[in-house]
Amino acid sequence: MRAGKLSASDIEGARAAARCVVETHRRLAAWLRHGMTCAQIDQYVAQTLADLKCRSCFLHYTGAERHPPFPSHACLSVNDCVVHGTATSHSAPLAAGDVLKIDIGVKHGGWIGDAAWTYCFGEPSPEVARLMSCGKESLRRGIARLSPRATWMDWAREVQGYVEGECGFHLIDGLGGHGYGRSLHASPFVSNVVPRVKPWQTMAMVWSDGPQRCEPGTLVALEPMISVGTAETYQRKNPYNPRLMDWPVYTADGSMSVHYEHDVLITDDGCIVLTEGLEDTPDVVTA
Repeated sequence: MRAGKLSASDIEGARAAARCVVETHRRLAAWLRHGMTCAQIDQYVAQTLADLKCRSCFLHYTGAERHPPFPSHACLSVNDCVVHGTATSHSAPLAAGDVLKIDIGVKHGGWIGDAAWTYCFGEPSPEVARLMSCGKESLRRGIARLSPRATWMDWAREVQGYVEGECGFHLIDGLGGHGYGRSLHASPFVSNVVPRVKPWQTMAMVWSDGPQRCEPGTLVALEPMISVGTAETYQRKNPYNPRLMDWPVYTADGSMSVHYEHDVLITDDGCIVLTEGLEDTPDVVTA
């Protein structure tokens, strides 16, 4: 949602929705066990949201024309599935070595909350531990860069410089964060990378929101998506309608991926993380 449109009650509404997302992740982190399936986890999310008096804003979502309605309460993306995994896209019980991205989106009191975190089943390998640390730190650094004096391009430079320049991992091409508010998606689109510009193009042609200032009052969901081996992805054809694409997005080379997402409000002084506390969520499932 763009600047100048949020009253104090609006901000409290957005905070309340964000708190529902954080609480759902907290309960999930305490409940997750080895041997659970994504279908069981999705049902737990549904029950938790009902208990918190909110509902999934992902279930039956039809925002993308080339996709069928989203079939699950949460996005549950395992290993090389970067985002948009469904309750049935990974049917095997989750076991040691699996990396699960859980993206929770809710509607509460007319406002959206939307945040993702990554969980590892069993102690992560050194590479996965480094990947998870990179994801969390890139989100922290990118948010710290934001203020009314910054542009969305500054976010991309900060995140890309850290993930690709310092860590040697890959940010996923074509995916990024987004404005939100009373609807799940709104402007601006927030790329995690500085787009490549051809000689005949301007940056505004490639990413029109990039050069824009981060206006106070803007609600934005920021979400680096990172893989070990590639920036490229693939999607399968929908098994029920080959004219449509299936929802899950996979790394093109099958390498491991992570996804971290916070809800942020741009203020006159900088920004406020509405989903604060996700960083304290235990993200290694040991039992």
